[in-house]
Amino acid sequence: MQTIEQTYFVKSSISEVWKALTDASYINAWGGGPAKMDDKKGTKFSFWGGSIWGENKEVVSHKRLVQAWTSEEENKWENPSTVSFTLSEKDGGVEIKLTHIDVPDENAKDIDDGWRSYYLGPLKKYIESQ
Repeated sequence: MQTIEQTYFVKSSISEVWKALTDASYINAWGGGPAKMDDKKGTKFSFWGGSIWGENKEVVSHKRLVQAWTSEEENKWENPSTVSFTLSEKDGGVEIKLTHIDVPDENAKDIDDGWRSYYLGPLKKYIESQ
C-alpha cells in the first residue's frame, strides 16, 4: 500500500475552494460531475456519475475534509482508501494539501496522475478562471 501526497496553491478565497470540494454544483462545473456531495459528516457522495463514491468521515468547515473513497477500479480492494484535504490560507490564496492513504501499489501511479489530471488540477483551473 502507498500514500500519495500532493500540494496545490489556488489563487482564491478559502470559501471558494471549500465550495469546489463540497458543493455539487461547483464539482459539476470543474468536471467531476454528475456529483452528489455536501459538507456534512456522514454524507454518502459520488463523482463522475458514480464512478467514484464514498462517505465524508470528518468535516471541519473550510479547514479539513476526510473521506473514505471507493471506485469502479478499486472494487477488488479489500477496504476503501482514505482521502484528506487540508486547507490553509497562504500568500493571498489557499494551499490544499492532499493525502491519499491505503492506495494499492499497482494503482498508485494512475491515481497519483488522476489527482493532477482529473480532480485537483481541473478544480484549481476552474476556480482561478472565475
